[in-house]
Amino acid sequence: MSEPFIIGVQFEPVGKNYYFDASSYPDLQPGDPIVVRTSRGLQLANITQINLAVGDLELNGFKAIERPATPQDLLQRKTLAIREQEIVEEIRAHLAGQGLSAVKVLSAEFTLDGDRLYVLINVEPSVSVNAKKLQQDIKQMVKGVEVDLRQIGPRDAAKLIGGLGACGLELRCCSKFLTEFASISIRMSKAQDISLTPSEITGMCGRLRCCLIYEYDQYVEAIKTLPKRKRKVMTPMGEGKVVQILPLRQSVIVDLPQIGPREFSKEALDRAQRIADGQEVEPLPEEFPLDEPASIWLEDQAEANDVPETKRSDAKSGSKQRRGRKARRARGQKK
Repeated sequence: MSEPFIIGVQFEPVGKNYYFDASSYPDLQPGDPIVVRTSRGLQLANITQINLAVGDLELNGFKAIERPATPQDLLQRKTLAIREQEIVEEIRAHLAGQGLSAVKVLSAEFTLDGDRLYVLINVEPSVSVNAKKLQQDIKQMVKGVEVDLRQIGPRDAAKLIGGLGACGLELRCCSKFLTEFASISIRMSKAQDISLTPSEITGMCGRLRCCLIYEYDQYVEAIKTLPKRKRKVMTPMGEGKVVQILPLRQSVIVDLPQIGPREFSKEALDRAQRIADGQEVEPLPEEFPLDEPASIWLEDQAEANDVPETKRSDAKSGSKQRRGRKARRARGQKK
């Protein structure tokens, strides 16, 4: 027995994929419109994937498609779309007259045969609406059609409305490419060291931004290898306390007594700890002057570390001048 010809379809341009058996029409290709029967009735869908492996989908069974869409089906869909927009405007006007402008009518959609109408609304938490009465009112506007009124959440509403994202993106992520909503929590913001200011982490829907999950896994893995905040660590400049973690740079900022905050890579911290434990000997720096007492060189280095970054070059040049003067004095004494 041959494998069934399984296809993936979408009912919306940026929507979830659903899977059907198209074994009766093996010539179908991605982008082709088809007619399928769902729990909502006859619907028009577009093929996104073909010839899928049944074992990869983890589904028990697949409903067969009705047929490839005909020109009459496509014309019917366009005619219904015009009527749907008219109904949305009528419902909005009715709600405004009832003082329920806080109830957003997002869309109205007929089944392909026109027997059933689905109306999607979003209601603000502070507003109370009698859904049964509203459904009866809509039935009076659209007679001879079964009306199904459904309330959706703020994230789904933001996806349907579209528009700018909170970050300034021309089209918000949910309307551009997100086919499903993942669960977002405040710990994702904390793990990435993002400000917890509501305006910084809240999307246009009023919920936590979907983008908080994009790099969360990478941050979690990177943090595992770094010392935790407030932990004491050994650095090349002495012992200090971790005040900030930079996961993607694999480094931390350590507050050193009498020196201040300095950034160190994980490799530098590991090496400093090995030296402190006696597992590794610290080699002399390349610039260490072998003809000068170590105490003089170390003193010059300490002075350079205390000077701001912009002035360290001047400190180094001054150190060289002092060593030059000492070398000339030593040569004069030998003579």
